[in-house]
Amino acid sequence: MSTIKANDPHVRLIFAVPERVGVLGEVLKLFADEGISLWHIESRPSKKSKDWDFFVDANCDLNTIRDNMIPKLKQHTKFVHILGDQNNQTDKTFIWFPRKLTDLDLFAGRILSYGAELSSDHPGFSDKVYRERRQQFADIAYHYRTIQTIPRVEYTEIEINTWREVFDNLSNLYPKYACREYLRIFPLLVDNCGFNRDSIPQLEDVSNFLKDCTGFRIRPVAGLLSARDFLNGLAFRVFHCTQYIRHHSQPLYTPEPDVCHELLGHVPLFADPDFAAFSQELGLASLGASDEDITKLSTLYWFTVEFGICKQDGELKAYGAGLLSSFGELAYSISDKPEHRDFDPQKIAVQPYPITEYQPVYFVANSFQSAQDALTDFSKKLERPFGVRYNPYTQSVEVFDNATQITRLAKNIKQDMHILHDAMERLEKMENSGWFKSAPQTN
Repeated sequence: MSTIKANDPHVRLIFAVPERVGVLGEVLKLFADEGISLWHIESRPSKKSKDWDFFVDANCDLNTIRDNMIPKLKQHTKFVHILGDQNNQTDKTFIWFPRKLTDLDLFAGRILSYGAELSSDHPGFSDKVYRERRQQFADIAYHYRTIQTIPRVEYTEIEINTWREVFDNLSNLYPKYACREYLRIFPLLVDNCGFNRDSIPQLEDVSNFLKDCTGFRIRPVAGLLSARDFLNGLAFRVFHCTQYIRHHSQPLYTPEPDVCHELLGHVPLFADPDFAAFSQELGLASLGASDEDITKLSTLYWFTVEFGICKQDGELKAYGAGLLSSFGELAYSISDKPEHRDFDPQKIAVQPYPITEYQPVYFVANSFQSAQDALTDFSKKLERPFGVRYNPYTQSVEVFDNATQITRLAKNIKQDMHILHDAMERLEKMENSGWFKSAPQTN
């Protein structure tokens, strides 16, 4: 399959083929004969018969599919239907989204800008050495696949010096401005992942640490992903993370996310169970969501995961990565200069925001748990004809769109409730027997 760039035309199709050896090859040859590349192919057993349904993403315009391909496909398939094209979705009941963890490998080529493509106002635009270095990092991410170990990088002295200045400036601010969850986890990263001023942590080490804490994992990314693809990754507890560092000429500024922003801003809180659950909730809500709802969810992401503030012990504390990785905005966000509003997903989802200057408005959550509950209520109102759940055992997303699947889910929930009831009864018996008072204390 080929890689489609962000602005390339592409059309989604669904067709059914009979269960016969070689039939798929015959159908795919039709696309090849027309010179049409397929970006994505997904097969599923048909719900209506013993046939197979195929979903494909074709690299061509809608007219080519409608005029050239549909007549030919009808001769080899039981039915064929155009789901939509990138500019005009004709069927909003189906929007492709990843179903299993390895599906995220398909995102590697779907970046909006490659890591080495710098705008003319980027601090490193005229630095040939820096641009070549960025290309090396981008290539690592582009070729990475889920089953692989993240390649380790030997950072240069210039890169480490840049990291050191950022690390020193920010770490002095954290005790005063960072939330308690961040302050609890950061020392663990120092002990387990090499977080210190003299070395840039390796993504593989960080990923393994997060998996042990909350099941989150790191995946290197070559550049900016679309909001939909990035949020879809969170549904699988995957954080797409850059590996390059900002230009050394401006160590306290970066026009795009870099390894300082990712590791110092995002990573610590992905090790917190409540914050990890909140982030995944955003991701699950994005699966199959309309473009309009993706815009709302990405705005929610912006005002929470990136620029979120919470109230702890009567004081405002930062938990957003955009704040925790910004020397200037971290202190500003907690001051009386910006406006602080109560956390309300309905209002947050439509709040305009600037991307090149400090935020004039921040939304304050009472806790990650309360924010997650509010987000769950908000996601119930999104227009989507099915429910989803992440299955950590199979590392896949389960879609609930018929009675059989919902009945199976109810049985699983009933079993979990039995486990919960049994545990509560045992706990009550131990408390009544005074076991906790007599039991030996352990660390």
